[in-house]
Amino acid sequence: MNARPNEVQLPFYARFCLVLLLLFIIGWTVYLGSGIIMPLLLSVFCAILLRPVVVFLTNRLRFPHVLAALTAVILFLILIGAVIFFISSQVSDFTNDLPRIRENLGKHYRELQDWVSEHLHISSSRQENYIRNITKDNSNHLVGNTLAGFSITLLHAILLPIFTFLILFYRNLFKKFLSRLVRRRNQQTLVAIVMEVKVVVQSYIVGLLIEMGIVAALISGGLVLFGVQYALLIGVISALLNLIPYVGMLCATIVGLVTASINSTEFTVSLEVMGVYLAVHLLDTNFLMPKVVASKVRINALASIVGVYVGSELAGMGGMFLAIPTIAILKVIFDRIEGLKPWGILMGDRLPRSYDWSSHERYRKRETKEEKVAREVKKGGNKI
Repeated sequence: MNARPNEVQLPFYARFCLVLLLLFIIGWTVYLGSGIIMPLLLSVFCAILLRPVVVFLTNRLRFPHVLAALTAVILFLILIGAVIFFISSQVSDFTNDLPRIRENLGKHYRELQDWVSEHLHISSSRQENYIRNITKDNSNHLVGNTLAGFSITLLHAILLPIFTFLILFYRNLFKKFLSRLVRRRNQQTLVAIVMEVKVVVQSYIVGLLIEMGIVAALISGGLVLFGVQYALLIGVISALLNLIPYVGMLCATIVGLVTASINSTEFTVSLEVMGVYLAVHLLDTNFLMPKVVASKVRINALASIVGVYVGSELAGMGGMFLAIPTIAILKVIFDRIEGLKPWGILMGDRLPRSYDWSSHERYRKRETKEEKVAREVKKGGNKI
């Protein structure tokens, strides 16, 4: 690609170093400002999800723009409030069985102590002392972290709808800002990126919600089939935990096993619950995620796992949840910018059709034949 008259064409190693430096600056910024960046990023995703509602209210029902944005945010809050109300009502019924739960937990705890004493040769008194020391050392630290985490979560819960409303209200201002950032000849590329980002984010979030509903229904139905109490509550909690990529279903399985063991002391119940989670996980991995969620998010498994891990290290649980849609947005940007297309290929799940590996093989074989002919000619010249 020829450089334009006013542009400086840097060598590959210089461009590669600049990209790595940019990635480091972005990662360091996210690590330091995750408490601010994560709510803003989540608000952007919510605004993209609610934009069709705002457009419908504005164009079809003739709502003023500010009223349409406010109505969309209120409807979104009502939906979230309904889910929270359902979970809290189920939890209130769950707390009525606390005496029986405490009794069953005591039985499981004693059985675990006996197993450790028999197989690992650690007496019950040593186990009690060890647990007491851990609890004593970490109780104050745990309480402090819990209070700090609760206050931060409450602050984010208050700021999220405010940020979402403001982003919806000022979306034309953001469009104008982006158009002024790029040159006139790149306006079409900018419009294509913005439109594709909207489609990717909306498809991903809607697919994720559909997948969550299907997973909740399957887990609840399977637990009801085996007579596990609070099956609906466990199914909803498992579906919410499943929103966390790759590790969410493992946490949901642990929650289901603990709840099933609380309701019954029989080992067969735990096996049945594990079978339900295993079947749902296989269905989710092999059908729901590829067909429902990932149809518009063309990211390979390596990029997804690395992104989730990096997101968790930089921004905790929020980073894990927002990692995949963020990577999908970055891939859309990389695929549209000529100098960043190799990074988009690295994150994608397939090779571009224009690249033919066989041509590389033919070139390598042709070079080998030419070298062979040169050696024969040289050998003949030496004989003469």
